[in-house]
Amino acid sequence: MEIKEFQEVIKRTYLEKDKRRGAAETFRWFVEEVGELAKAIRHGDPDEMLLEFSDVMAWLFSLANIYGIDMEAAASRYEKGCPKCGNIPCTCDNERKHP
Repeated sequence: MEIKEFQEVIKRTYLEKDKRRGAAETFRWFVEEVGELAKAIRHGDPDEMLLEFSDVMAWLFSLANIYGIDMEAAASRYEKGCPKCGNIPCTCDNERKHP
């Protein structure tokens, strides 16, 4: 599935609920899913990680839809590699500031 297609599916599926919930509460749900992903990574279960990665993606795209952000345009920032140094692989000095 292409990024644009995924964003449209998330929009059709959740945008009305997300608007009613509001951006702040949708963001809190997103953060909760990131926490669940952290636990899945700590447990090391590939099936659990796949589930949580997909949930994080869905909530991130929900937020983008609320704010009118085109995620394909957002992703294109990285199409030529690191947006800071412009290299593949990244050659920036300080890894803590990435991306």
